Parts: sequence; C-alpha cells; structure tokens
Amino acid sequence: MRLNKSRGYTAFLILNYIILSIMAILCIFPMIHVAALSLSSSTAASSGRVVLLPVEFNVKSYAYVIKNNEFMRAFGVSLMRVALGLPVNILMTILVAYPLSRKKSQFRAKTFFSWFFLITMLFSGGLIPWYMVIKETGLLDSVWALVIPGAVPVFSVILLMNHFRDIPGALEEAAYMDGAGHWTILWKIFLPLSTPTLVTITLFSLIGHWNSWFDGLILMNSPKNYPLQSYMQTIIISVDLNRITQRDLDLLKLVNEKTTKSAQILVAMIPIICVYTFLQKYFTTGLVLGGIKG
Repeated sequence: MRLNKSRGYTAFLILNYIILSIMAILCIFPMIHVAALSLSSSTAASSGRVVLLPVEFNVKSYAYVIKNNEFMRAFGVSLMRVALGLPVNILMTILVAYPLSRKKSQFRAKTFFSWFFLITMLFSGGLIPWYMVIKETGLLDSVWALVIPGAVPVFSVILLMNHFRDIPGALEEAAYMDGAGHWTILWKIFLPLSTPTLVTITLFSLIGHWNSWFDGLILMNSPKNYPLQSYMQTIIISVDLNRITQRDLDLLKLVNEKTTKSAQILVAMIPIICVYTFLQKYFTTGLVLGGIKG
C-alpha cells in the first residue's frame, strides 16, 4: 500500500514538474525572444532569423534608446509617478484599513464605510464623469492626475484590513492596558506584524503605476508629459511619423524598427523585474507564516 502511494506521489510530482516547466517556458519565451531581437542586427531581425539567440550581436538598439530624449523623458515621468503614487497608496491604504478592521463597538460607522468602499470597487461612475472631475479640479496635464484619482486602492485596503483582523486581540488589549492609543498600536504593533501584506500591496501599487498607460493618454494633453507605458503605446501600436526627426532617421539606418522597439520594451521591464527580485523573499516569508498559523 505504501509502495503504491509512493509511486503515485512520485508520478504526481513528475507530472507537476512537467506541466509547470512547460508553463514557465511559455511565459519566458516572449521575453527571451524580445531580448534576442534587441541584441541582433537590423538585417537579421528583418529577415526573421532571430528566435531565442541574438544573430549578428550588437547593442546599437540600446544606444538608440539611450539617445532617445522622448523615451528618457517618459521614463522620468514614470519614475516620478511611482515616487509620488506609491507612498500615497500605501499611506491611504493603511489609514483606511485600520479603522475598517476595528469592531463595530469601536467604530460605529464601520458598516457604512465598508459598503461605501466596496461599491466603488464593483461599480464605476463612468469614464466621462471620471475625466470631468479630474478636469474641473485642475489636475489635467500634471503628474498628480496620475496619482490622486487612484489614491485609495480598494483591493489593497481589503487585503490589509483582513490581515489586521487576524492579528491576535490579546496584543491590542495588552497595549491598551499599557496606555497605548490607536496610533501607537497601528504603527508599533500592527504594521511590524504586517510586513508580508504590506510588501504585497506595495508590489500591486508599483506594478499598477508603472504599467498603466490608458490614463496617461487621456489625462496628458502634451506628449511630453506621457508616462513610459503611454509613450510605448504610441510607438508600438500607433506610430506618429511626424515625431520622427532627422537624427532618428540616421540612427534607423543602423538599427531596425523591431530591434529598437524590443530594446525599449526590455528597458521598460527592467525596473519591475529588479523590484520583484528583491521583494520575492517577503512573499516566501508570508507563505511560511500563513502555513504556520493555519
């Protein structure tokens, strides 16, 4: 019986490894292809000879990207958006999640505000009212138009609120007996115990700001204020030939449109890949803590 179970379990593991390996290859294949294109010559890319390895290796596409002032300007706008939007999202999430995690005897309006935020996640006022509100508040064509409308991410609030609820009440009661108030309990007890959840919502916010492109196209009147993904959309999907300068034409003689687009896509991916690499250990810690608690 044990032998059968052992063989079945081994077969199950082998099947899992095969399926997960295939899925990983399917996910990473486009990234490797894009990287190979960006490091290949223009003739190799045009002839379709590039698959997984660079053909006629060169880095001229990256030289083109570095010298592209519009790309670097859009990169800077995205960095500014993340630098402003990420702290705002985290702060607002904490300040909203804590009172909603309290008992009804501690916060009588808890039910009302819980439904208030939940409804905003399920139903939207519409694109036109959203745009009109931002316009009437004078935020158009500024980086704050990309930050303030999404200052309170409701999904992150729900995640953090549920984590706060799972923190043992004995810790809070002991803090109350020692004379601590809500601010002390929040900043010195709840937040230090919520590191995995905070890292999770930080990553959600970071990816959301960095990858967002639609709001940049709508809320920015001037292409000079486009964040990186909005700029990438204009060059990859709807190329504006009027924006190509003589310098660009000279550089395009040495590189190919495919290679330059691939280089810009890869450069745009690097910050997210680096951040996820450093934050991955906190996800692992969160899974271990959750397993111990369960």
